[in-house]
Amino acid sequence: MGKILTGLSATLLALSTQYAVADSIKVDMKNVKSNESAGSVLIEEHEDGLVFKPSVDGLTPGGHGFHVHENGSCDSAMKDGEKVPAGAAGSHLDPDKTGSHGYPWDGQNHIGDLPLLYVSEDGQATHPVLATRLALEDVEGKALMVHEGGDNYSDSPEKLGGGGPRVLCGVIKAQ
Repeated sequence: MGKILTGLSATLLALSTQYAVADSIKVDMKNVKSNESAGSVLIEEHEDGLVFKPSVDGLTPGGHGFHVHENGSCDSAMKDGEKVPAGAAGSHLDPDKTGSHGYPWDGQNHIGDLPLLYVSEDGQATHPVLATRLALEDVEGKALMVHEGGDNYSDSPEKLGGGGPRVLCGVIKAQ
């Protein structure tokens, strides 16, 4: 009987560990120009959506555009005859084809639009970001992107919130 209970306990422990891993994904973030590590972002499921817990450095202080992009690649790609770092990640995740950039909680825009990533004066981003409209299955196999500038959650006066060039990228791989 003791061996059965020990085996059952080991099985339950293995299953609970597997379940815990399935509820989060660690994304390694890299500089899109140098390909050097910039830290990571832990994505965890929460009853209110996904929580993105960054631990990245080397960014300028202030707010940065932060998005889930449609393709799971951080490779460069050509666009309008120019090489775009991390361009293979494509556009903001928009499976409903809204074609609109907007507030992360709005519901009438790209589902990949996230709240700003805040970077402290020392270049560290550690403040969690909550995305209420997403689940892990929505983001697996996609790319996580940080842009050079902020995001005004509008397509005006600049398209896609005006965040500018892509600076950090990581592929969201199922664990």
